[in-house]
Amino acid sequence: MRQLMDGWLHNPTLLLGRAYDVLARNRLSAALWRPFTHSDNLLLNVFLDDAAPSFYKDWRAAAVNTVAGFRTAAGAALDDSRIKDIVAHLRAASPEFVEIWERNDAQGKAADIKTFIHPDVGELTLRMQAFDVRSAPGQQLVVYHAEPGTSSAQALDLLGSLAATADAVS
Repeated sequence: MRQLMDGWLHNPTLLLGRAYDVLARNRLSAALWRPFTHSDNLLLNVFLDDAAPSFYKDWRAAAVNTVAGFRTAAGAALDDSRIKDIVAHLRAASPEFVEIWERNDAQGKAADIKTFIHPDVGELTLRMQAFDVRSAPGQQLVVYHAEPGTSSAQALDLLGSLAATADAVS
């Protein structure tokens, strides 16, 4: 899976576990989500990282979508202690999470369009597609891409160049 992800130079990719822990990411994905420093968990970052409200152009839509996807993934493993810990932590720390969680929306990650505001390259509108990993039940491969020829494609290329340059300097 890692070789596949690393081969997609123009597509930020994430491998998520059932509890939305980021199990792996490629270089471009690491650069895209660089503003997040709270944790390696997508759900915790959306609700607890200070960067989230300014990173997502429509934070509320991203939060609702993330909770609905998490609820669907969690439904397959209700006794998973990691899932229980994340929900308990967010219930205590985020009133916004509680309000959205109590709606009981459940929807797996699917084709979607998200707009991010990245501090290095500005606004990026990316299409997202999620795939279940058959060889590892509960894991999802999430792939983002920009429409060719758009300003988002140019911004994604610039972000990739910045990431490659930073890696070369380190």
